[in-house]
Amino acid sequence: MLTIAEIGQAHDGSLGMLHAYIDAVAKIGATAIKFQTHIAEAESSIHEPFRVHFSKQDKTRFDYWKRMEFTQEQWIEIGRHCKEVGLQFISSPFSNAAVDVLEIAKVDSYKIGSGEVNNFLLLKKVVETQKPIIISSGMSSFEELDKTVSFFKQHQANFSILQCTTSYPTTPENYGLNVIQELKDRYGVPVGFSDHSSKVATGIAAVALGAEILEFHVVFNKNMFGPDVSSSLTLEEAAVLVKSVNDISKALRNPVNKSQNEQFTDLKNIFEKSLAVNKKLPKGHVVTFMDLESKKPKGYGIDASEFEKVVGKKLNKDLHPWDFLTHDDII
Repeated sequence: MLTIAEIGQAHDGSLGMLHAYIDAVAKIGATAIKFQTHIAEAESSIHEPFRVHFSKQDKTRFDYWKRMEFTQEQWIEIGRHCKEVGLQFISSPFSNAAVDVLEIAKVDSYKIGSGEVNNFLLLKKVVETQKPIIISSGMSSFEELDKTVSFFKQHQANFSILQCTTSYPTTPENYGLNVIQELKDRYGVPVGFSDHSSKVATGIAAVALGAEILEFHVVFNKNMFGPDVSSSLTLEEAAVLVKSVNDISKALRNPVNKSQNEQFTDLKNIFEKSLAVNKKLPKGHVVTFMDLESKKPKGYGIDASEFEKVVGKKLNKDLHPWDFLTHDDII
């Protein structure tokens, strides 16, 4: 089960905070940690409609992306730190220039954000790295995804798809859990779920419904600043989620055959019951339903499941209350 803890912008531009997240995510048992690699000049312009003043320290959205940048050397150290603590290093590039940075930093896999699914310039750049690719289907229709999947298959890319709803936080009626199987049936590739609900239960449900990859946002505290905080889990919640979905994934890989129950033979003999009588009954008495009780363990009397074969039969000896009833006792 591939579990990806998405840091995104939760580090708020602090390199120290980012490294603290790496250590924290390693402790919750996640498989991978995911970042976003922003190079403001390469991905944005003054015409970007989302250039709004949304924080007290960033005059524009461009300034915010600029503050989220790290140098090439810093990205190299980020990748090294991930490997030191046993985490796969994944990041979402938002420009071709960002791919160059991540390649030098030895990223393990690429995540394509939902806004980049039809950016074939970027996709071509990522495909050429020959690294595994995970695409988020958040803002894409099936028609758009068809084109992207065709592009990847044409280039023999190793890719998977995540069902995702671009809504922060996502409400239950918009989870789109049904799409997990639809994506599997349509494309025949590994399919997962990218969660923005800020709830542990959502990820568990997605894995139970067949998600092979689970991505979720994490923060140290839900009072922190950042665009994804409202759709994130705390690290404590994420630890519960990771343990839960790994258990569910293991269960799904080990189906139980209800046609076979030999392993319960000893327990069945302990817990199943034998027929007994509940009162003093004389020899020649015709057994009725009201005379019978069932007592543990099995094997000391006639099986309780066979009581109908006993009703109406005569006793060939006297029985005392709570005596087991055997085949030798009836005619």
